[in-house]
Amino acid sequence: MYCMKLATLILLLALALSATMAVAWSIARHPGRSGWIDVIWSFAIGGGGIAAALVPIGGATTPRQWLVAGLVAFWALRLGLHIAVRTMRGGDDPRYAELKRQWGDAFERRLFWFLQVQAGAALLLALTIFVAARNPAPGLTLSDALGALVLLGAIVGEGVSDHQLARFRADRTNKERVCDVGLWGVSRHPNYFFEWLGWVAYALIAIGPAGGFAWGWLALSGPAFMYLLLLYVSGIPPLEAHMLQSRGDAFRAYQSRVSAFWPSLSAPAKDPRR
Repeated sequence: MYCMKLATLILLLALALSATMAVAWSIARHPGRSGWIDVIWSFAIGGGGIAAALVPIGGATTPRQWLVAGLVAFWALRLGLHIAVRTMRGGDDPRYAELKRQWGDAFERRLFWFLQVQAGAALLLALTIFVAARNPAPGLTLSDALGALVLLGAIVGEGVSDHQLARFRADRTNKERVCDVGLWGVSRHPNYFFEWLGWVAYALIAIGPAGGFAWGWLALSGPAFMYLLLLYVSGIPPLEAHMLQSRGDAFRAYQSRVSAFWPSLSAPAKDPRR
């Protein structure tokens, strides 16, 4: 019975996420609206994650399930609302603008399947949340507290990096410059780093203090997949291709002295001519 309920939950999540990203495609295929993709994706993961954490498939709801659901909701609201505000002000996301340039006339067709892949990614992340919420250890443990602190720290770090970038862009004298202030001086993509770190938190909760929950180790797939997605697929590659086109040598110099992802306090000093 438990396996049947679990299979039903996964199937319903998969269908809901696929349909949601189809809606995102119908919006984003119009010029100036690609920024809504990540808004919808963030809220889709949030809704799917809450369902994965709380839908009853065996026994009473535990404090850990409520903790995980609350963390997911907080993350999704912060990220989704931030991207929504940015999109209303700025239109197209430069990553999708770069993909449109690369794909040309095939953009709409390829974008549809690209977003269906993102629906699959959202399902995997929702299952990571599911495993964390269903750790059977009694009560809340030190690993739950550690996971919550890591996720909250990641949300704060991502919020700080987003704020620093927004302030930099708001200064008209920085129009042709590359943001290298604050966290952007130790990582070219600190927001992506903190986004990845947030998924490590669910693995900490899922595995537990002694690692006795065997299924909990599957939660490592969440941060592993997010790392690959951000560094090699829809995160850094298209964004940096866009930045090289728009900033040229200034961005090449930035690439040469600042780590792409992992924060490094030993980055070379800024070029005093910039």
